Amino acid sequence: MAAPHLTTLDLAYTPPFDWDWLCAYLAARAIPGVESVADGRYARTIRTGWGIGMLSVAPAAGDALAARIRLPGPAQDLAPRLAGLFDLAADPATIAAALSADPFMAGLVAARPGLRVPGAWDGFELAVRAILGQQVSVAAATRLAGRLVAAFGTPVVGEMQEAGLSHAFPGPEALVEADVALALNMPRTRGAAIQALAAAALAEPDLFAPGAGLAASVERLKRLRGIGDWTAQYIAMRALREADAMPTGDIGLLRALEDAAGRPSARALEMRSGAWRPWRAYAVMHLWAHDAARSAVKP
Repeated sequence: MAAPHLTTLDLAYTPPFDWDWLCAYLAARAIPGVESVADGRYARTIRTGWGIGMLSVAPAAGDALAARIRLPGPAQDLAPRLAGLFDLAADPATIAAALSADPFMAGLVAARPGLRVPGAWDGFELAVRAILGQQVSVAAATRLAGRLVAAFGTPVVGEMQEAGLSHAFPGPEALVEADVALALNMPRTRGAAIQALAAAALAEPDLFAPGAGLAASVERLKRLRGIGDWTAQYIAMRALREADAMPTGDIGLLRALEDAAGRPSARALEMRSGAWRPWRAYAVMHLWAHDAARSAVKP
């Protein structure tokens, strides 16, 4: 294998861009050993056709991010994947104008201009992480993901270890026959769901390719064992870059909209969210941010 070499890419975006919030979101979900967020810089191991490498991303001068990539091969073609990971193609003004037609959402948008929908470096990784997160807290899912990586991931060496990274996330070939439930001491149904996801990813290389449309993508994902509407919508929102995806039954969304009249039902949220189309995924991020901030100030 060729020795890794350094490539630097400048990635432009349309301001505003709330980098601090995006980093905080990714930090809370960073897979131990695979990802790290520190001092405003996001870093992770990556697996490409050229082999395993590392990238780190931080704000650059002007309206851009700077990505430093160490990989045993060319890295210029990774720019579209990075753009998806950090939602660099978003037009904040257009999204803000649409969401602000709802007075409540207008307040959230004004409080956090430039909020993006964090994407995913790899769709399979994100989908596994989503299954691990079913019916547990974000922190618990993160711990499970770290244990999965330690058990089935590929160890890394050299500079990556110096950056606090220890493994590349396992591909579907490493998990399709793995006893994930035993290794992670979790329900066997969830381990079986990860095996089924791995088998589907191997059989359908385009399973996580964007562009099929929200309805078709969600239905395709829901046909897989252990994936319901919440998980399918979450994968569509982050991995497939579907801007109108929204897990309407999410408790955090319902809690964020709670007022003196009480907490809305999932059906009420579904009806109300019609006014946020086609940008409901951005509404999700604003509502989650609002819920997190409101929970943080409670005694």
